[in-house]
Amino acid sequence: MNKQHLNIGLFGFGNVGRGLYELLQNVPEANADIVRVCVRNVARHSAATPALNFTSSMEEVLDDPAVNIVVELIDDAEAAYRIVTGALRRRLPVVTGNKKMLARHLPELIHIQKETGTALLYDASACGSIPVIRNLEEYYDNDLQISVKGILNGSSNFILSKIFNDGMPHAEALRLARELGFLESDPTLDLDGWDSLYKLVILTLHAFGVYVDPEKIFTYGITHMTDADILFAREKGRRFKLIGHAEKTPDGRLILAVMPQLISKNKFIYSCEDEFNGVVIKGLFYGKQFLVGRGAGGHPTSSAVLSDISSIRYNYFYRYKRMQSGELPRFTNDISFRVYVRYNTDEDLDLLQFEEISERYYSEDTRYVIGRVNLRRLHAIRHLLSERKIFIAAYPND
Repeated sequence: MNKQHLNIGLFGFGNVGRGLYELLQNVPEANADIVRVCVRNVARHSAATPALNFTSSMEEVLDDPAVNIVVELIDDAEAAYRIVTGALRRRLPVVTGNKKMLARHLPELIHIQKETGTALLYDASACGSIPVIRNLEEYYDNDLQISVKGILNGSSNFILSKIFNDGMPHAEALRLARELGFLESDPTLDLDGWDSLYKLVILTLHAFGVYVDPEKIFTYGITHMTDADILFAREKGRRFKLIGHAEKTPDGRLILAVMPQLISKNKFIYSCEDEFNGVVIKGLFYGKQFLVGRGAGGHPTSSAVLSDISSIRYNYFYRYKRMQSGELPRFTNDISFRVYVRYNTDEDLDLLQFEEISERYYSEDTRYVIGRVNLRRLHAIRHLLSERKIFIAAYPND
């Protein structure tokens, strides 16, 4: 396909879809054009961008003989699944940014790719403009992987940066993030950690060769963080960051979690601010590598989309090398670690079943404990933690 002009069938014309269109107007060497766009509201988009050919029919795009590549950029995971599988079965290469769809259907999608010999690329699905997936596939594939962790959601990081750096109230930081177009249409995807979770599932597959169902991974966000928690972090000289963490233990277990962490100043991601993502990749021999870049916004993400489009021109596809590399690590939630917990009643504390408590604070305004809990227990009571508005964060020793 490397000499062929790329005629894009585009699904979705939100921030990223529009960003891709604007990018293509300024990069003629991409040798690609959007020939048909599928959206819900044809009249509105046609009036705003009359140069494009809009339709509300998925089949009109997929069956258009002029279309030779499909780019899917919608926020409906089930519709995205139908679009992507429909395109692949028609042997149309696909670029997608839908991390929820990928996280839930990756094994099947990998099978369809192999069955049809058709590429599915999705660097834009994880960490915006940072080529994390490509690096895990091509550069870090020959070392013994130890961990992949970091700030995987630029929107929540933007909000936390405004709170810690500018003293901005939580509600005002949330409003500003929404105005700037950083938040998903459903903000709980960002604030409760689900967006980070889906990205973590994808990165884990490429880093360790293991697919883990998102439902099995403990996920907790920053929705219930209060001024008392922020004060605690400042007193300790730390900051809260919402972290996705995948780590292989020396005995071959694989631990995954998404939750706030109290990050100390000596860590790379302590100074990763605003809508930036920061990912630390650690291998046995190459040590730690820190990748940072914009993780939210239409243009940074559309740049990653265009990179995938260009790669398809040269017949690039993911090889999933780690999935074929000998004995794979075994996923488990059976691990204990130190946490900070701000709670409301003694019943809340009983719920967590602490293995040990090293620090306890109690006043009329707030109460918290620091101690060790089991990740399996946290996963089992995740909904109760949220219902009771308990805030919990991992508290590493260093």
